[in-house]
Amino acid sequence: MGMREAVEGLAEEAEWQIREHKWVPSANDRTVAASVAADLCAAAGTPQSQRELPAVTRLGHLREALAAVAIALARVHGPMAWFLGAAATALTPVLRRRAVPAPHGHTFGAVSPSLRQYAEAQEAVRRLQDTLTASPPPEPVGEHPALPDTLRERRTVPRNHGSCSRAHVPRTS
Repeated sequence: MGMREAVEGLAEEAEWQIREHKWVPSANDRTVAASVAADLCAAAGTPQSQRELPAVTRLGHLREALAAVAIALARVHGPMAWFLGAAATALTPVLRRRAVPAPHGHTFGAVSPSLRQYAEAQEAVRRLQDTLTASPPPEPVGEHPALPDTLRERRTVPRNHGSCSRAHVPRTS
């Protein structure tokens, strides 16, 4: 299973758990989700902006995305930590990739990814960012999350699929 498929499975499970009220993200979960989503947006950018970058910069951005997830993981517990832990695990193949030549052939097992693998990894990061951005609004005070949807206002957030909620300025590392 590739990164994109792994992240898609995680995203679908998280969305199901939230929709079915198996997981009701806390205020801290939502704050962390917004923070890591912004970091992922900055790292992944748009498909067009990433295609224009050199491979070493693209790989650096993917490593930054993994680091953002790992750092956020340290600030949460429970379902958000489990979700972020699984997301970090899904993104770990970027740690075995290299973007520079190995003149002596010794790379500690690092391999050069194809352009398709870069694109797939960046799509996985964007899907993860979309899922974190679509965090549900806070529950109104005094209302219980198990109440039927008809008794409380719900917000549905469409998936961005690669567009960030704020303007993206491509990095030049």
